[in-house]
Amino acid sequence: MTGSSIPIGILFSATGSYGTVGRTMRNGALLACRQVNEAAGSGLRLDPVVVDPQSCLSAYAPAVEAMLGQGIRHVVGCYTSSSRKDVIPIFEKRDALLWYPAHYEGFESSENVVYTGSAPNHHILPLVEFLVARHGRRAFCIGSNYIWAWESNRVLRDELLQRGGSVLAERYLPVGETDMSHIVAAVLDAAPDFVFNSLIGESAYAFFRAMRRECRARGIDQARFLPIASCNLSEPELMEIGPEAIDGHLSSSVYFASVKSEANAAFVSDYARSFPDGPAASAEAEAAFVAVKLLARALGAAGTAEIGAVRRCVAGQSIEAPQGTVSIDPDTRHAYLTPRIGRSRHDGQFDILVEAKAPVRPDPYLVRSSAALEQPMLQPALRVVS
Repeated sequence: MTGSSIPIGILFSATGSYGTVGRTMRNGALLACRQVNEAAGSGLRLDPVVVDPQSCLSAYAPAVEAMLGQGIRHVVGCYTSSSRKDVIPIFEKRDALLWYPAHYEGFESSENVVYTGSAPNHHILPLVEFLVARHGRRAFCIGSNYIWAWESNRVLRDELLQRGGSVLAERYLPVGETDMSHIVAAVLDAAPDFVFNSLIGESAYAFFRAMRRECRARGIDQARFLPIASCNLSEPELMEIGPEAIDGHLSSSVYFASVKSEANAAFVSDYARSFPDGPAASAEAEAAFVAVKLLARALGAAGTAEIGAVRRCVAGQSIEAPQGTVSIDPDTRHAYLTPRIGRSRHDGQFDILVEAKAPVRPDPYLVRSSAALEQPMLQPALRVVS
């Protein structure tokens, strides 16, 4: 495809209730486009077509229809699972590819999606293992009222039950809800060993602040005695929480900006230069960056943007990403990723507490990763970092 110019869709909500995350994802995708276009001898140019659905679920499907109507065959986009679920039927009907770069709840596989974000065996299972070992077996679950939280809480509950634990309560709030007084009171009354948070955007930021404020008023060291653990908390969101409640929170992720590697140092530096106004580099930005790089690699290998050829060529593709080696599993079109667990700091970064020894095979349906099976090649064998 020497001299070829390929339009690709960039579909993230850069405004609205989860706009902070959307902006960092958009930034990661655009950084990768620029690097691909500047690479000497690639002969490939990516022309990003950027659309902002403004955190409005009903805006995603029309945006995808418009992109595909313009002849775009590849779209890197979506953050929430509800938006992904809304647009997949369009990709399947029109035979285009969605490159989905967000952690998600799993239990899905589409011929028209390449998943570069983490599957549940990359984030929920390692988190349960860590929490049971360090904090206890009694959870209080709080989440935004849609499929990400419902399914994440279900997986966590099943894993806890296998370990003799329990979920004391589950509470769900509308996306964007910020009145947390009744939820905080319910958590403190239940006195769990930890809180599992799957709120998103402004709802999550309000909960972290309200929980820390009420714990301080009661003389409780919240970070130590009532930790909040998430699979969707990243660096830009710490800054949105604010200095009064930024530290001491647990996050299960495959990437933190504090990962020590030459590839990550280069990524963080280039990202900061390219987007001085932020938001900061994050797991979501890295996953979008990886999605574009893998798309470019597959386009180059296929020699065409035709969907069937690109789909065949992305299977087994591997790159050295900021988090480490990332490759695509031919069976599921999900990525091999490296699980990590971090604890937030006052400076808006994470200390990495434990990490897997090597990239872990994706298991979106959790058919191989049951704790009872004890298959180390398929489960994240975590090692203590700090």
